[in-house]
Amino acid sequence: MSVPTESPSVSPSRARIVWRWRVVDIVVAAVIGVVGGVLYWGWTLPAAALAAALPGVQSLGYGLWLLAGVLAALVIRKPGAALFAELVAAVVEALIGNQWGASTILYGLVEGLGAELIFALFLYSSWRVWTAMLAGGLAGIGGGILDLVLYTPAKVATTAYVTTYLVCFAISGVILAGVVGWLIVRALVPTGALNRFASGRQQPAV
Repeated sequence: MSVPTESPSVSPSRARIVWRWRVVDIVVAAVIGVVGGVLYWGWTLPAAALAAALPGVQSLGYGLWLLAGVLAALVIRKPGAALFAELVAAVVEALIGNQWGASTILYGLVEGLGAELIFALFLYSSWRVWTAMLAGGLAGIGGGILDLVLYTPAKVATTAYVTTYLVCFAISGVILAGVVGWLIVRALVPTGALNRFASGRQQPAV
């Protein structure tokens, strides 16, 4: 039995939100989340090294923890994709084991919602690189706020530190989640791997 493909894309002015998820959407979003979770777990030690070497601007390397959500949204192009994939990634990372334990799932929720909000603001009709960058940036701000609230001592959280940390996290999200996620989709389109999705039948517009 063949899996139905997405209908051809339409111009943003006539685009409609497709709410219904197919089995292939769930499977691919879950795979992105699982792979992302393993990647997130592997990034834990390098991120700790960044924190020790670059206090205050270490969040410039934290955008990698936002990639799964943005990438899933760009591939699936349906409401909930960013949140679903980021939550799956967070659960996988927590199950493998890290120093943050169950709070990792809270990060997945907040960061996934941050990315989701941007795509929702554009009514799930804009998949350009700058939309992905905004999604990664807002997800980074959400993750940065959680870091500051949960793990940053009050004596360290000066105005300068908080501002620098959030700006660096947002920039990292813009680049490592937004731009990299968009480039991954752009690279996959010619291979035919995304043919069952609207995202696979056209090069992502800049």
